[in-house]
Amino acid sequence: MADRLSQGSASSRSSDGGLDLQQFHQTFFEEAAENLQSMEQLLLALDPAAVDDETLNAIFRVAHSIKGGAATFGFTAVATLAHEMETLLDRLRRHELAPTPPMVDVLLRGGDALWGLLSFQQGLTDEAPETGGLVADIRRLASLDAGASAAPASAPVAAPEAAAPAAAPRPAGTRELEVRIGPLELPQTASHLHELFEEIPGIGEMKPLDFGEPVDGMRRFTVITSCTDNDLLDLFSFHVDRKLVHLMESGPGFGFYEGNPGVPSAAPEPPPAGAPAPAAPPAAAAPASAAKGGNRAPAAPDAATLRVSVEKVDQLINLVGELVITQAMLIQGSRSLDPVVHQSLVSAINLMERNSRDLQDAVMSIRMIPMSAVFSRFPRMLRDLSGKLGKQVELVTHGEATELDKGLIEKITDPLTHLVRNSCDHGIELPQARVQAGKPAVGTITLSAWHQGGSVVIEVRDDGKGLSREKLISKAIERGLQASDSMTDAQVWNLIFEPGFSTAEQVTDVSGRGVGMDVVKKNILGLGGRVDIESAPGCGMSVKVRLPLTLAIMDGMSVAVGDEVYILPLGSVVESDLIGPDRIRSLGNNHRVAKVREEYLPVVDLAGHFGVWRDEPAAQPIMVIVESEGSRAALIVDELIGQQQVVVKNLETHYKRIPHVSGATILGNGRVALILDIATLVQAR
Repeated sequence: MADRLSQGSASSRSSDGGLDLQQFHQTFFEEAAENLQSMEQLLLALDPAAVDDETLNAIFRVAHSIKGGAATFGFTAVATLAHEMETLLDRLRRHELAPTPPMVDVLLRGGDALWGLLSFQQGLTDEAPETGGLVADIRRLASLDAGASAAPASAPVAAPEAAAPAAAPRPAGTRELEVRIGPLELPQTASHLHELFEEIPGIGEMKPLDFGEPVDGMRRFTVITSCTDNDLLDLFSFHVDRKLVHLMESGPGFGFYEGNPGVPSAAPEPPPAGAPAPAAPPAAAAPASAAKGGNRAPAAPDAATLRVSVEKVDQLINLVGELVITQAMLIQGSRSLDPVVHQSLVSAINLMERNSRDLQDAVMSIRMIPMSAVFSRFPRMLRDLSGKLGKQVELVTHGEATELDKGLIEKITDPLTHLVRNSCDHGIELPQARVQAGKPAVGTITLSAWHQGGSVVIEVRDDGKGLSREKLISKAIERGLQASDSMTDAQVWNLIFEPGFSTAEQVTDVSGRGVGMDVVKKNILGLGGRVDIESAPGCGMSVKVRLPLTLAIMDGMSVAVGDEVYILPLGSVVESDLIGPDRIRSLGNNHRVAKVREEYLPVVDLAGHFGVWRDEPAAQPIMVIVESEGSRAALIVDELIGQQQVVVKNLETHYKRIPHVSGATILGNGRVALILDIATLVQAR
């Protein structure tokens, strides 16, 4: 831990009370993560046979941005690796080298290593990844076209200006510093410092960096001098505020490449080989999406977005939840008031209800994240996994713009990862087997997401060999599970969720231990969701994951059954109607159906289903028609109370899991009401 903390301390803290750059670390880490994700997507989309110059330029800009920010904060290992990747990318974009699959592979490995190094710097891991062999591989590939043998891992890589004469050695007793001045309202003020070194003999040499141009109000210089830090600060304070001067030892020397965006077309002499990176402060680093804009002039920092910690957003959502409960209490109390006598009060409560709904929608949208945040992880994973298994797999995605609560996004990533790996390993056949079966050699895994009622459905579908009833039943009997040929397909498919169950012939580093699918189902059930499987032999398998849209607030229909109140998710309610004579008919096994127009629907009497005691039957029971996945049912209730927003509470956390109940909420009168799981209620009938 001490090594990690001390590595960037020299560059991240200025001397004598200057600006502490450590306050910008988190911003740099966040932007570096975005850049690395963009780099991976661009590399996966890169076709070595048809190279797109803009794609290469965008990848290069990402590596350059990470390198510059890392050098600024003194993260030497990150900056060094990014610099080696940048060297290879620079030769590729200049067409001095032709892209090859091994080059794409080594750049992807470089991205993984950068993730690991950044995680180490953040304290997320205890050990930094070893990059010596990776750096050697990058250097070897970068030198292929030059006709020279690959440089050893310990040999320094020649910069693009390697042919230029070596810099003269520094005089004895001197040191090289990087001086950062700013931010300044008038950046040209720093030019006077340069004049001081020309006017005072023996003080040393000062050269401007960044071609003498300010970057977000900051000016940078390289200084070779024998003066102490205090002497330099005293000298500079004649022209600029002492607090705006930051001195740091020069790093290994990371500079601009010719033609890089932001470099003037008619530039003066390039900076010395030992000059540090011309990097802007992290707060001004360009996001990955901006890299696609071509060689545009540098833009001002984007004021359209604001980074806010998740804790603050969660606190805001909790407060809105309490506001919704308070609103329900006011509405409950206002029902006993005469609307004529208390017209202004009732109007104010109605206005507050509308405003709080708008507020709730706005706040909830902050936590909603598109499914592309999850789907973007899988192209790289499938590329590596299919190569290891000797299979050819194409990934197709639909509904990337479908939004889901951030908390659910984080928790659904691992289950989806296992489902995709399972489809590639167990579902998709080898190319020879697919061709023999009359299929294309390339298998397809499709990831889809869409809204359905108050839920989000995520489907993982493959066109592989599908599940085998006989094999699953045989394996189940072999493991001592209750299984027989009389089981329905759905019951047989669900056997794969049994702990330790696996149909793999041998255990590999990918699968075969029977650990995973049971955890997938457990995790999804813990989120208030469910998993459904469909399969056809020889055609493939589909796994549908159904999740609530959010874990916080929902619209519901309150219904009364005896003295109890239940909440029906509004998105599942189709209609309601009074129960007339002869509309409900009895069948065998204590089953009943209700006639709704020309359709007969299964009946669920909530009083009998949940064991609610009534002193006497309801005078005029009501039938609420609900729908889930295309199937409908009629719920028998005593009274419709009305529509309202409810704050969803996890019942399993505070009590235990109850069949056909997805959660609970607090009503305006302080009582607890159960939120019904319509999907399982309908399926049970």
